[in-house]
This record gives sequence, structure tokens and C-alpha cells, in this order.
Amino acid sequence: MKKPKKVLGIDIGGSGVKGAIVNTKSGKLKTKRFRIPTPQPATPEAIAGVIKKIAAHFKWDGLIGVGYPGVVQKGIVKTSANVDDSWIGTDIEKLLSDATHCPVHILNDADAAGYGEIKFGAGKGEVGSVLLITVGTGLGTVLFVHGKLVPNLEMGHLILHGDDAEKYASDAIRESEGLDWGVWAKRVNEYLCRIEELTWPDLIIIGGGVSKEGEKVFSHLKTRAKLVPAALQNEAGIIGAALAAKANFKS
Repeated sequence: MKKPKKVLGIDIGGSGVKGAIVNTKSGKLKTKRFRIPTPQPATPEAIAGVIKKIAAHFKWDGLIGVGYPGVVQKGIVKTSANVDDSWIGTDIEKLLSDATHCPVHILNDADAAGYGEIKFGAGKGEVGSVLLITVGTGLGTVLFVHGKLVPNLEMGHLILHGDDAEKYASDAIRESEGLDWGVWAKRVNEYLCRIEELTWPDLIIIGGGVSKEGEKVFSHLKTRAKLVPAALQNEAGIIGAALAAKANFKS
């Protein structure tokens, strides 16, 4: 069987689970995104039920790619930063395959966004090392070296000011503490400088909702590497999940 040209991409987020059918040749969505609020608590069974509904919405019976907000190794969940702790140890590929009756490929959600940006977004054609940072409920980090992914980097959890960096510089913290854009952007820049000291990328791509905020954020960000906003914005995770599923598809 040939690798499919169309894949259902799904992005599990802290506030919503989003999906769309993706043309993996062009990187374009073939359908409008369909979103269901993330259930609370976000248990494996609850999320599986949501993904089943998304697949049913599209009347889908083919390959599905899913971005999960945490570390996944060989289909097994290892961390659960923004979902229920009962995820840890779950065979997520089997769970979602059983729920949808479709072949499913899982990867870290930030890694999925990275696949999208490298193939069709701000990282297209770049050589050397490319670091993508998604700024949202948490801080997702993705590193590609000569086009090859370093999976499950999870450097959003490095220690900054004595605590997890996500608790200092994420968009969720900006909202919960009522920080204005300038004050918060300086926190983000402090985080960028720290991660740049550890990875020395040639290009840094900033993704997540912040990528749409323009100069009120980017005017405060100063890095050694070239710094650009993500091109695919909120579609990156869906597109990248579909691309990763196709790349790892076994007939």
C-alpha cells in the first residue's frame, strides 16, 4: 500500500482538541478545523472519546496523526504536564486505534508543530540547527539538526528563577498574572537567552498564539540567532501530526 496523500491530523491541547484532513503533499488543510473543548479531567478515556468524535465528524477511516502534550516513546506516554496524570504508562497508539478503528501515529505536540514548520513553514529550506518554541499553556521546544528531529526535547521545563520555566514565561502565566505584553515579553526573552546558551541554534522560530502578536512582543525579543514567527500558526500541530504519521506509515 502506498503512503496516503491525505491524513487526519489532530492536535491535543490544554483547552481544545482540534483536527482537520491534511493534504500531505501541499501541507494545506483540505477541510475546516473541527474543535472540541478538552474534557476535564483530561483522562485517556475522555480524550479517546473526543478523538473518536473528531474522526466521526470527518467520516474518516484512514491514517490519523496525533500530537500529544508530553513525552511519547514508542507509543507509550511518559509525562502528563497539561493533562491528567493517569496518562502516564498508557499505550496511546493502541487506545486511539481501538477508539477510532484507524491506524494512529502519536508524537509530542511540539514535535508535530516542528514537522509542519520545517516542511512547509518558517523553517522550510533552512540548514543547520533550527529551534522551534511554542508559547501557549506551556513552553514546547523542538530541535531539528540538518532536518532531523531530536524528539521529546522538553526544555520548557528547565529551571528558571528556581522553578519550571513554564511557570515564569508561558502565555498561561501572562494571563493568570495579568502581565502586560512588554513585561511578559521580557520574561520570554530571558527564557530564550537561556535556551540559546544550551542549544546554539542557527534559527529560532516562535510559535503558538504569540506568533500572531507582532511587534508588541517581537520588539522585545533579542537573540543571537535569527528569530522569526511561525508561519503556520495554529495549524502547525495539525499539519505536522499528519506529516509525521505519513513518514512513519507502514503498509
